[in-house]
Amino acid sequence: MATADAQHATISDRVDELHRGMAGQMPDEVLAAFGAEQAGLDARGLPAGVATPGAELPDARLLDVHGASTTLADTIAGRTAVVVLYRGAWCPYCNLTLRAYQEDLAPTLQQRGTALVAISPQKPDGSLTTQQKNDLSFTVLSDPGNQVATALGVLTAPTDDARAAQRTVGLDLPDANADGGYGLPMPTVAVVDTTGTIRWIDVHPNYTTRTEVADILTALDALP
Repeated sequence: MATADAQHATISDRVDELHRGMAGQMPDEVLAAFGAEQAGLDARGLPAGVATPGAELPDARLLDVHGASTTLADTIAGRTAVVVLYRGAWCPYCNLTLRAYQEDLAPTLQQRGTALVAISPQKPDGSLTTQQKNDLSFTVLSDPGNQVATALGVLTAPTDDARAAQRTVGLDLPDANADGGYGLPMPTVAVVDTTGTIRWIDVHPNYTTRTEVADILTALDALP
């Protein structure tokens, strides 16, 4: 069974390092607002109606990093695929996760002929920033209106206090999102077979936790 390179840090390790770096760099009230939001997300857990294995991966008209129209189905092109929903270039947890996928997941998927696609609701220039900042070799798409997140049942939005905290640190979410709204996907990874059927899905209501590379590889190894 394939496994991630043992010398590479897990995403959980990377998050711990990020949190250590954040200590003392943000105002206490901002950290408190984000902490309260995360506690609430933990308490609520998965929403009702989240897609389950056996469901069809929803198609949607999306935008590439240059703003050109495409679809999720055309991007995957009938291949086995790993589809990643993330929040945006402004989210440090998203960036460290996508970097981990580039380093520890993308090479294996390329060898297998498996597509890797990352989708967020941000504008195409935000997708381009994500791709360039993290040196991503895989496809990064924008989903105006969170079509895929809505269809998968993983759409959420920050609390009022979290929105105020975001503005304090310079994030205007409606300006970043392609539809001018506050909607965000819960970080999600879906493994899809060649028929477009979801065979495995992992949803993280608390955006500070993410799907580990080893778990994705295990899910791929379980495909018939």
